[in-house]
Amino acid sequence: MSGPHYDVLVVGGTGVDTIVRVDALEVPPGDSLFVPPVRDYVGHTGNGVALGWRALGLATKFIDFLGDDVQGRTVLAAYEEHGLDFSHVVSPHGTPRGINLVDPQGRRFSFYDGRHPADLRLPRSFYLPYLERARHVHLSIVGHNRDMYEDIHQLGITSSTDLHDWDGRNPHHRDYALASDYVFLSAAALHGRLEPVLHGVVDEGRARIVVATDGAEGCHLLVRGEEKVRHFPAVRPERPVVDSNGAGDAFVTAFLHTLFEGGDVERCVLAGSVSGAFACGSAGTHTEFIGLPELRAACARAAFPA
Repeated sequence: MSGPHYDVLVVGGTGVDTIVRVDALEVPPGDSLFVPPVRDYVGHTGNGVALGWRALGLATKFIDFLGDDVQGRTVLAAYEEHGLDFSHVVSPHGTPRGINLVDPQGRRFSFYDGRHPADLRLPRSFYLPYLERARHVHLSIVGHNRDMYEDIHQLGITSSTDLHDWDGRNPHHRDYALASDYVFLSAAALHGRLEPVLHGVVDEGRARIVVATDGAEGCHLLVRGEEKVRHFPAVRPERPVVDSNGAGDAFVTAFLHTLFEGGDVERCVLAGSVSGAFACGSAGTHTEFIGLPELRAACARAAFPA
């Protein structure tokens, strides 16, 4: 194929997040509340993965649907400023949006509008030329990319996905879980079923590694061929935690970057944990990304608590 080749292709997951800072992640009494200034940020999970990998020096391509609207133009302007290689198909349904509540400890709750209908798909004629020039592809769980797996597997390209707060049962997430080589998710909705869910992803699918991040508790990891789920504690953040938006995306990018370099799983987890902790030190969604020299220096300084 002619044209540039990519270390990584990210498919799906851009939009605009509105960040609302609140005292607590709960509905207060009454019918109104004064809050600090409400800010809009270009965000969503694919955005964080694409910009995170670009910051680490990987040749990155990002593709998605995007609305011909104010939010879509905001996204395009931001990517031009960042120098991110982005191509899109215009969606008649507009640009996805999210409303994220963030408390003083940096914890967040996100309302995602999911405006793309369930039967929407990226055209094969659009995505295939990019896929054929990629070494690895990351699929956000947006639905409109789910039919790409047949081409991914036929081309022999490795794939990854982030299931976010999957409960281990939702079939939408399950399709991505069983078709990807590297699977990431949050442990938030597993409620005591963490080990069976991780084993199910590996035993029933093609995953080589599955990782469940668990906030301040660190993460849990299962490697194909191993029986035991390993636990790794969180690293100590080097700066105050102000906003956890984007921490999971930062974990994914640094973990897989280290894996692509030949690192073992311990080094991958350390890199992911350091990157995720770094992301929590900046306000907003995906407003600051750790670079490769900074990541390596921070990993050298970091140590998992005894």
